Amino acid sequence: MTKTQRARAVYIRPKLMKIYTKTGDDGTTGLFGGARVPKNDSRVEAYGTVDELNASIGWARTQTLPASIDKVLALVQVDLFTIGAELACVPSKVDSLKMQLVDEADAKRLEEAIDAHEVDLPALKNFVLPGGTSGASALHVARTIARRAERAVLSISPSARGEVVIYLNRLSDALFVLARATNHRAGVVDVAWVPHPR
Repeated sequence: MTKTQRARAVYIRPKLMKIYTKTGDDGTTGLFGGARVPKNDSRVEAYGTVDELNASIGWARTQTLPASIDKVLALVQVDLFTIGAELACVPSKVDSLKMQLVDEADAKRLEEAIDAHEVDLPALKNFVLPGGTSGASALHVARTIARRAERAVLSISPSARGEVVIYLNRLSDALFVLARATNHRAGVVDVAWVPHPR
C-alpha cells in the first residue's frame, strides 16, 4: 500500500448499520438464534418490559440522587441489559451469547444494597405513597415497572431462568428502599398513606 493509499484508508468511513431494517413491517421480530416471532409474543413483552425498566432507571439517574444510590443503579442497568439479551434469545441458543448471565451473586449484591441503605431509615409505620423528591418519585416509577417485568418474565416460564425472576423480585424491593433513602438523605419525609375516614 502506497503512502497515498494509506492516507485514504484512514478517512474511509465504516459502513453504518441502518436503524430501520423493514424486516419487522410484517409484525414479527427476530430473536437471537434466528427465530422470528410476533411482536406481541409474550417473550417480546418480557424483554421489552425489562428494556422499559432499564430506561426508567436511566431517567431516575438524571435526577438528584445520592452517589451511593447512583452507583447501585449503574450496575443494575448493566444487569438489565444482560437480562434483556438473554430473554431476547431462543432458549436453546443462550450459550451462544457468550456472556456472564445474571446469577445469585447479583441478587445478593442487591440484598447488600438494601441492607446498607436501610440502616438509617426510620421504621415503617404506614404504607408509603410514591412521592417526595423527584429522584425518589422516579425510583418508585421504576419499582412498579420492575414488578411488571417480573410478571412478564413469569409468563414465559419455565423457559426463563429462576435467577432472572429472583433478581427482578429483589430489584423491586431495592428500588423501594432506594426511593426511601433518597428522600431521607434529602431531608424529605416519605408520604404516608392515610386512608380517608369513612
